[in-house]
Amino acid sequence: MNNQEYINAVEKLNLWAYHYYVLDDPIMTDEGYDKLYHEVVEYEEAHPAEVLADSPTQRVGDVVSEGFVKAKHLSRMWSLEDIFDAQGLQKWLEKTYRLDSSVTFYCEPKYDGASLDLVYENGELIKGITRGNGEEGELITQNVKTIRSIPLSIEHKELIEIRGEVVIFKEEFEKINKERMKRGEQLFANPRNAAAGSLRQLDPGITASRNLVFLPYGVGVNSLEHKLLSDKMSYIYELGFREPPLRAVTKGYDEIEAIYEKMKEQRESYQMMLDGMVVKVNEIAAQIDMGYTVKVPRWAVAYKFPAVEKITTLKDIILQVGRTGVVTPVAVVEPTDIEGAVVERATLHNFDEIERMDIRIGDQVIILRSGDVIPKIVKVLTQERNGSEVKIERPKNCPVCGSELLQEEVLIKCQNLTCEARVVNSIIYFASKQCLNIDGLGNKIVEQLFNAALVRSVLDLFDLTMEKLLELEGFKEKRAKNLLTSIESVKGCELWRFINALGVEHIGEVGSKMIAEAFGLEYAHATQEQLVTIDGIGDEMAESYLEFMRVNHETVEKVQAILQPVAPEQKEEAKENPFKGKTVVLTGTMSEPRPKIKEMLESLGSKVSGSVSKKTDYVIYGEDAGSKYDKAVSLGVGTLTEDEMRSLL
Repeated sequence: MNNQEYINAVEKLNLWAYHYYVLDDPIMTDEGYDKLYHEVVEYEEAHPAEVLADSPTQRVGDVVSEGFVKAKHLSRMWSLEDIFDAQGLQKWLEKTYRLDSSVTFYCEPKYDGASLDLVYENGELIKGITRGNGEEGELITQNVKTIRSIPLSIEHKELIEIRGEVVIFKEEFEKINKERMKRGEQLFANPRNAAAGSLRQLDPGITASRNLVFLPYGVGVNSLEHKLLSDKMSYIYELGFREPPLRAVTKGYDEIEAIYEKMKEQRESYQMMLDGMVVKVNEIAAQIDMGYTVKVPRWAVAYKFPAVEKITTLKDIILQVGRTGVVTPVAVVEPTDIEGAVVERATLHNFDEIERMDIRIGDQVIILRSGDVIPKIVKVLTQERNGSEVKIERPKNCPVCGSELLQEEVLIKCQNLTCEARVVNSIIYFASKQCLNIDGLGNKIVEQLFNAALVRSVLDLFDLTMEKLLELEGFKEKRAKNLLTSIESVKGCELWRFINALGVEHIGEVGSKMIAEAFGLEYAHATQEQLVTIDGIGDEMAESYLEFMRVNHETVEKVQAILQPVAPEQKEEAKENPFKGKTVVLTGTMSEPRPKIKEMLESLGSKVSGSVSKKTDYVIYGEDAGSKYDKAVSLGVGTLTEDEMRSLL
């Protein structure tokens, strides 16, 4: 075999693999594939300098990793809002149509697997990253290269992120579990767990043996100019990726419902597990205009399939006290297997819900588990009662500290700030990974410190000494030193981490970052009016934040003085111009992509919003301007053509 024959052989093998793994249409026997594959291996061993990057031999790594490093996504991988019925769909459509009434919708399966982000540059696969927290995940490129439905090279030469779900087909899942049973190994609970576990194997050879399949559902960073998501995804499939078993462009409620019912009816016949259907606005310009809330895109929703329900027995009710003092009832049920997961507890939300459903200990109940959400009791089988069932009484005293409980609307709260559950849980949250990430300060250590009366608030953490820690059981000099070093290391943390660690109700990681970027070290003095101008922060979040800062301002000041958090670098203030400090909305087709114009306006100090309101200063419009222009006129908001905008500049 000479070099040209080798190149041709690699092309043939990739073509055969594409037909086998992507199209499910084999055009060569296994014997024929294996014969040519070994000829390629022999040539590469003799000519290592000539090995092609997309050779199938490069898929199976032989180096076992000691662990995965973190890698940031080029753009955030968002979660989706879930809806569960036709009423939920109708409400979501009403919200969407208020933003843009002229859109269509792209429907595709919601795969039950593990999310994966692929990065291609110059046509070559350069990174494979797990979803992680949406902003960064684990770099697992070597494992990704073993998945034969993922092309190692594509015709598209510009930088692009291709997102999708890694799954194990049902047939393969059964085969893997049979083999594990023979070896006496623990069985995988379901294909999703098997896919996630296989994807993160430190030995890429194990990943390769599991026959994982990659199914794209979208793109992140890209330079594609398609105006419709459906066209963009068609292009992605043309690059060599596997198409979904069913996808469609729909015009409204009736058509979405029809494709949902069809997918739900056919899902058992599909090779992969589905847990719903994703509905996305098809027009990409409209997606950009609609934007995102704190947690989810406004232009997409996951329409979940009905979950599996099982009958079980309610054995007991236990009470949990959270860091804000809310007492939550939790149902203890007879262990029940639902889709491979053994369920022993279920949420009951609050005591109003218990009374509404007339739930009693000893009742036969229907329990529902949908995806990864906490199982919940959806129905009580009152006809099965025999008289031995026991009514559940509202608690009057805290189950942890014994103090009197306060009824606050539907919530029952412990008001005792020194209650062990409140203090312990707030410190655990303060030290958690998404907050200050204090290594070595886990749940048991926090409880031990509290029980020894060494810590009664987060402030006490910074008064710990070697002498105090050495008095505790299990602490020797090295362990004590490591914990003190970890606590000391959080000084000078990022401001958003500090804000998040305070545990303000309704303000999580995303909200903390927004507040830190908007106000810097003046975060504690933000007003209601200032907070609600931040896209994604509504009245309820703002009120919760302001109330927390009012009640706890002394503690916040003391902790800030100790930690000295660092505010994000402020962008250079824009020079004076007609758009500085103005709220602007873009609509219609313009001479340049709207994201580019948005970036330009933001650099001038504008706030570019996705919707028109009385607070809008200008609506800048291009050709085919739609409902946003009409709304601006009806509200008396100023309107400018693109040319008029540019002339003002």
